[in-house]
Amino acid sequence: MATDFTRLPLRGFQDALNVVVESPRGSTVKLKYDTKLQAFTLSRPLTRGFRYPFDWGFIPSTKGPDGDPLDALVYWDVPTWPGVVLPCRPLGVLLVDQKKKDSQTGARERNDRVLVVPVNAPRAEGMNSYQDLSRRELEELEHFFLAVVHFADKDAHVLGWEGPEAAERMVIQYAQKED
Repeated sequence: MATDFTRLPLRGFQDALNVVVESPRGSTVKLKYDTKLQAFTLSRPLTRGFRYPFDWGFIPSTKGPDGDPLDALVYWDVPTWPGVVLPCRPLGVLLVDQKKKDSQTGARERNDRVLVVPVNAPRAEGMNSYQDLSRRELEELEHFFLAVVHFADKDAHVLGWEGPEAAERMVIQYAQKED
């Protein structure tokens, strides 16, 4: 029997948030976990010249406003691979809203990205918040997220950053009840 990664426990080791890696650091394609196939599938290639700066994935047992699990960017210096589950702690959340460029209603939808760091990342022990990153690095992450959806028929806007407490509130708000 295959594992449905979206239904893994929300929390794991040391009550940390579980994060399922979809696209590892350095990947030039966006991979997406398909619940029907119970496999990682190709979503799209990234814009030429772009690579994921860090592991990218989702927080299982959550469902965001877009209907998918909450997105997570794992801030650390090594790549893993699709399907790895990392126990992480939140550093903050990048607030993003978007709409399909061809949307008839013009309605915008939130598609925030939770910034996390693995609990077992010794070189990030002193990091407690997104504010521990340089302004330049935060701007580069914002630019990355806007640039990689530019050709994906999405009109995305960065609304700003909020800290680890806001990330925790978001996770609790969008946590799915167990069956």
